[in-house]
Amino acid sequence: MDRPISAGQLKEKSLFQDSDGSVVPAKTLCHNCSQLKIFLGALAFSFFAKGFSGSYMKSMSSQIERRFEISSSIVGIIDGSFEIGNLMVMVLVSYLGPRVHRPKIIAVGCLVMSLGAFLSVMPQFLMGRYNYERITVSVDNSTTSVSACSPASSEGHPVTDAMETPSTMENVGLVRSSGMFGPTLGFLLGSFCASLWVDIGVVDTDAISINPKDTRWVGAWWLGLLICGSVNFIASLPFWFLPYSVPKEGENQTQKISNLSVQGDHCKIDSPAQPQLKFSEAAKDFLPALRKLFGNSIFLVYIFLTILQYNALVGIITYETKFMEQQFNVSVARAIFLIGVILLPITILGMFLGGFLIKKFKLHITEMAKFACTTFVAAYLLNLLYFTCSCEVLQVAGLTTPYSGIEHLSSTKNIYMASCNADCSCNLDQWDPVCGDDGITYMTACFAGCKSSTGTGKNMVFHNCSCVEGQGHGLGNSSAVLGQCQRESCTKAFPYFLALQTACAFMLALGGTPTYMIMFRSVSPDLKSFAVGIETLGGRVLGGLPAPIYFGALIDETCLKWGTKSCGGSGSCRVYDTKEFRNVYLGLIAGLRAGCCVLYIVLSVLIMKRFKREGKEVTDIKNTERSTSKELDTANKKDILPGARTSEESEETCM
Repeated sequence: MDRPISAGQLKEKSLFQDSDGSVVPAKTLCHNCSQLKIFLGALAFSFFAKGFSGSYMKSMSSQIERRFEISSSIVGIIDGSFEIGNLMVMVLVSYLGPRVHRPKIIAVGCLVMSLGAFLSVMPQFLMGRYNYERITVSVDNSTTSVSACSPASSEGHPVTDAMETPSTMENVGLVRSSGMFGPTLGFLLGSFCASLWVDIGVVDTDAISINPKDTRWVGAWWLGLLICGSVNFIASLPFWFLPYSVPKEGENQTQKISNLSVQGDHCKIDSPAQPQLKFSEAAKDFLPALRKLFGNSIFLVYIFLTILQYNALVGIITYETKFMEQQFNVSVARAIFLIGVILLPITILGMFLGGFLIKKFKLHITEMAKFACTTFVAAYLLNLLYFTCSCEVLQVAGLTTPYSGIEHLSSTKNIYMASCNADCSCNLDQWDPVCGDDGITYMTACFAGCKSSTGTGKNMVFHNCSCVEGQGHGLGNSSAVLGQCQRESCTKAFPYFLALQTACAFMLALGGTPTYMIMFRSVSPDLKSFAVGIETLGGRVLGGLPAPIYFGALIDETCLKWGTKSCGGSGSCRVYDTKEFRNVYLGLIAGLRAGCCVLYIVLSVLIMKRFKREGKEVTDIKNTERSTSKELDTANKKDILPGARTSEESEETCM
């Protein structure tokens, strides 16, 4: 039977008495402290895993688009569908969070993320190897090929790769910081995987005739997903072994003696029972809480602001690498790398600095609103300077520029043809670009009218090209090499664009933390958790879900040349009108952020009206209390007889 602990047993059982007289086993204190540290460590790692996986998927959107020959709008639908799973449980979890076993809920979430990552890899192995479209040339003596411009080359289509191998607060700050560093490493992993050939390990990569700058290049997108799935699985493990509730550090270190009993030589502490969740009661309070939140004008404007910011942010994260590639002739792998090592760290620095300024100067909510509004407007003005980083359209013969000194054929079907290649029987749907001596890109060597070639793989050179007018050679005596021509002016403009983007990202992040704090200070304490859920839900439903779709659809409208699937039909885009791409992409971002500027101003006005009035009322109350106190002191002094001593003086005398 259990028996109460006597006072003489305190020392034997390693118990100590707290200041309020309660008794706590020393081992319990260490146990609670270790559980708290385990929980914080596990939570930090789960934040890291979430950011790591999410950023990696964003960085691989271009690779998935090319691997499965789909348009940017379809990629946007795939990207937006990621939010659907969140939407199914987000509000429910945020509202019922305090009433359920939160560690196990987190564990289930990590496990589902892991399973999703592993399932996403399956199409890579179910669909076979990736065969990019290229011109068909037969090799003679391994060095000289037959003419690319000949009737024999009329059946150009994607061919099987020839390079196949024979075998074929402080603690809470730590948690948030971990979530921020996750995306950085996710982008770095994306950069590494994008530089590897998609079928690495089963093909001879030295025999591949394209490089990572080619729009047909597909990186090993599936490899990173295996890593992401493993990381999320590991992140789920600790939560299965954590209790329903973990006491805060320094809290509940005083468990009452009434909860303490002895069984034999063992000390037993009755753990608090898990509260029973009554769904009817929770549902009854849901609508009133929702009405209270949306009746708050500041919170309502904040939600609209969040939605517009989500739209701009998600559009940038999804298509920024494609924009860099098309505008500045940068490989996707390098673009991802630069985002991971420059833009994300700068964003993290801006967020930390914004939080530091709030704490350092103890900013009031009105001051935070002014600060956030000022930084965002400054960032918006910097954003408009993006349009000055212009870059010329890729010069593609018959597509964006005429053939050198040759008129196009009048037939609508043969808009890509000219008299110099009319007899070459070129495949109009093919894209295997070559760069001529004249600095013009041709869709294939056949369209350049090349009669012969030397070398293999990336080193192949085409000669006697009838459509290429080289310097000092005249028409028909020039050569062409594999790949698109470089745009030197675009390459030179890229560092300025990157510097401008870095400054803009820093300014936006600097005001990001004050903006987020506005939400917490404008709603009642009992609704803060619910407000976070509503804010995240609104941002993802009306921002994270539609933004990739309409951004992708409008970007598709700027495509000049579509690829062709092996089974027929249009594939992914091979070349864009870079001028239209820039106007559409940057125009969308500028338009969304212009709306944000207006809402920031409205939000600042509402906050100043409400909290300045409340601050004045509080000041008046304090002044009234101070005046009343002075009057009472004066009255008390008048009531004291001469020679009498106050109670305070009496106490001092006694001491």
